[in-house]
Amino acid sequence: MTTPAQTESTEAKAPTSTSVVLTDFAAQKVKALIEQEGRDDLRLRVAVQPGGCSGLRYQLFFDERSLDGDVVTDFGGVGVVVDRMSAPYLSGATIDFADRIDAQGFTIDNPNAGNSCACGDSFN
Repeated sequence: MTTPAQTESTEAKAPTSTSVVLTDFAAQKVKALIEQEGRDDLRLRVAVQPGGCSGLRYQLFFDERSLDGDVVTDFGGVGVVVDRMSAPYLSGATIDFADRIDAQGFTIDNPNAGNSCACGDSFN
């Protein structure tokens, strides 16, 4: 006989609000881009850096490095890495990929962003 607490501890857990979420469509796009690079050691690194007209800007790039304090989450075989300094700013953010006539590229829906610039490249 198991108690509810035991059952909960054995269930697979979805990413928590302290992690970045990569949509299925975005994960497919990242996987395709990594395959084009011909490398299997790359992960998508998401970072927040000072800059932009609102104060902070996002950086998304492929990286093979592992840094102390990195938060790594797997989405269908795609590793997403957030450094420890950026993690609080990206907690609960969702990364998607838009492929429409009015928008193309990766988008970030960040509940921590108080304001963003008109072009959507930076936030505070």
